[in-house]
Amino acid sequence: MFEGFDLGNMGKMMEQMQEKAKEIQEQAKNIQFTAKAGGGLIELTANGAGEVIDLTIDDSLLQDKESLQILLISAMNDVNKMIEDNKKSQAMGMMGGMNPFGS
Repeated sequence: MFEGFDLGNMGKMMEQMQEKAKEIQEQAKNIQFTAKAGGGLIELTANGAGEVIDLTIDDSLLQDKESLQILLISAMNDVNKMIEDNKKSQAMGMMGGMNPFGS
C-alpha cells in the first residue's frame, strides 16, 4: 500500500512547505482585492493578508446610517471571500507540486 513512500523525504518536504507558506504570506500583502457595494457607493480594498488598505464612501450615504452599515457589511463580506478564495487557490497550488509517495 505504501510502496515507494519515503519517510526520509517527509521532513524535507515539510520544511519546503513551511518556506513556501511564508513566501505566499509575504506575497499576499502585495495583492489587492476590491469589493464594491451599492452600485459603487462603497468601495473597499484589502490586501491578500486581509488588511483593509482603502475605503471610499459616497457622500450620499453619510446621512443614511442604516444603508451605510448594510453596504459596508456587504463590501467587507465580499472582499473577505475574495481573500479566502485566493488563499485556497494558493494552498492548492502549493500542494500540487508535492508528492509524498515518491515518483
